Amino acid sequence: MKHLAFSFFFFLTTQVLAQQAPLLPLVKSEIKGINIYGKTVDNQTRCQHWHSDLDVIAIKFKCCEKYYPCFSCHEEEADHKPQVWPKAEFDTKAILCGVCGSELTIKAYQASGNTCRNCTAAFNPGCSKHYHLYFETDTPNKSDL
Repeated sequence: MKHLAFSFFFFLTTQVLAQQAPLLPLVKSEIKGINIYGKTVDNQTRCQHWHSDLDVIAIKFKCCEKYYPCFSCHEEEADHKPQVWPKAEFDTKAILCGVCGSELTIKAYQASGNTCRNCTAAFNPGCSKHYHLYFETDTPNKSDL
């Protein structure tokens, strides 16, 4: 009987403590100490929105200096509007290879031929269709026409 009473007391105590534990920000993913925010689905930065074998980059958003796998992840989780990186800042490290954890400058990423210069992982070439969401571009967005 004592064992049953102790078990019940232990159960209630752990439930109360669990309910009182402070709520901490949930970090979905981390690569080499860099937090990846958004709805990641694996440890190579793939997310619920983009998760092919080639979707292995995260992009640091200019507005908050946080890495997200994609524009949609930022839109769903951030409490602010995104800002694009201006051309004058394309030497900023703002692309993270989800395979090896290397940070690339925007300029190096755009000139990479869709391959990580460090580990030779292939990047999704289709991401270039979304550059206007992340980087200042010369070509108008189709929705602007």
